[in-house]
Amino acid sequence: MRLEPINNPSFGRKLVPSALALSATIVIASLLAMIAGANPFSVLGLIIKGAFGSKFALLETLNRATPLIFTGLAVAVAFRAKFWNIGAEAQLYAGALITVLLGTGALAWPSGLILPVIALIAVFAGANLLLVPALLKTRFGVDEVVTTLLFNFIFLLFISMLLEGPLKDPMGMGWPKSARLIPEARLPRIVEGLRLHWGFALAIISALCVWVIQTRSTLGYEMRAVGLNKQAAGFAGIPVNLVLVKTALLSGGLAALGGFSEVAGLKGSLTLDLSPGFGYTGIIVAMLALLNPLGVVIAALFVAGIFVGADSMSRAAGVPTYLADIMLAVALLLMVFAIMLTRFRVVRD
Repeated sequence: MRLEPINNPSFGRKLVPSALALSATIVIASLLAMIAGANPFSVLGLIIKGAFGSKFALLETLNRATPLIFTGLAVAVAFRAKFWNIGAEAQLYAGALITVLLGTGALAWPSGLILPVIALIAVFAGANLLLVPALLKTRFGVDEVVTTLLFNFIFLLFISMLLEGPLKDPMGMGWPKSARLIPEARLPRIVEGLRLHWGFALAIISALCVWVIQTRSTLGYEMRAVGLNKQAAGFAGIPVNLVLVKTALLSGGLAALGGFSEVAGLKGSLTLDLSPGFGYTGIIVAMLALLNPLGVVIAALFVAGIFVGADSMSRAAGVPTYLADIMLAVALLLMVFAIMLTRFRVVRD
């Protein structure tokens, strides 16, 4: 038995293994629900109902999916060029930090300009945070997996220092959090009275822009070429190192938009627990989407639905919410196996 590469897999070849992986994930989750002493059909029904069964549940799922779309896009862009960005968490916090620094009254600009300027500077901050690992990789061959991962811990410690020091809100009753944004620096709600904000629309627009870049631009072609075969791309005249740097800038900027969206649209201030792991979950989202920017939106909604639905299911059925974490872990492992089946076929010698 050996694996034989498939040069041009058909659409069906790409779709079927992914569909089987998601189906297998549901079966395994059902078995785990049975072990926990619950009816698996009831558990799955409660998850779906908790995530999409009402207007409130649907909007909460869309709200939870917003930062996952940004971090999923950041990872998908980088991984497409085989630049392994594991630091979307740090880049997200970089965008959040800029939002707080400029959105608490530092900019005395017209209200219509404050949000766009903050967003652009947040993108700049996230892009430049990833520029350092990109330059270390292209100039000195330093593994970006290590540098981007370590940046997560370094930047979170930096945020913690700021929240315990110069950024600490004097009116926060001792809690390590920043001052709240001024009203002009807040993203308005899409539905009045509910938490869904216009950051979700920005995430959808970002996904469309990334899709256009990847499929309709020279940069997108160069990113795919470098990702498929770096040496061949170099022989064809593509500036490989420059493409990797551009990819890093785009990836870091997208992740930073997630931090801007969370602070300006939802939280209103910066805390150390702003992200429950959106940067890491973005890796799962990107892999489930097969690195397709439009697929990232669907995958983010799937992952967000599991988390939101699991909270509701846990209260109704008494099953631990850890079931959601297991489902995502199993889905990721099976999706990696499915990706292998789309690119290779098993042949008998």
